[in-house]
Amino acid sequence: MEKEYLFEVTKLDFTIRAAVTVIGKDLLVTLTGGDTPHIGTITAFSRETDVQTIRFPSHDGRFHKDDVLAQKIAEIIKEAVPGSCTITSGVHVDHISNAQIQASFPMAETVGRKILDWLNHTDFQSKEPVYYKNGEKPL
Repeated sequence: MEKEYLFEVTKLDFTIRAAVTVIGKDLLVTLTGGDTPHIGTITAFSRETDVQTIRFPSHDGRFHKDDVLAQKIAEIIKEAVPGSCTITSGVHVDHISNAQIQASFPMAETVGRKILDWLNHTDFQSKEPVYYKNGEKPL
């Protein structure tokens, strides 16, 4: 059974939200905010793997850069994630100011610390998968 938890922070007239869906021992984090939420990047990792990112095309031939926020969160929660973690990111503030851009980094860190605190107080009891062994094969 999947469960979703919401973490957010608001500063300088915009909000960054992280909706965390628990899928077994894995996490799907949907990081959105601003005026036009979207999926601009995908960032994936586990304790045992490096952080990897895919950036999707934006406008004028540029690529989205939302992964800079996702990577801040990944740095904070990586060692506490019980399985794998995928973060989709898309924060867009219309006519964003330099002050809002600068505020987005500590906002992402705050969201990351909130998720970390939740991870440290959550029991991820889930059914363990059963695999074939000793030469067993499907019937």
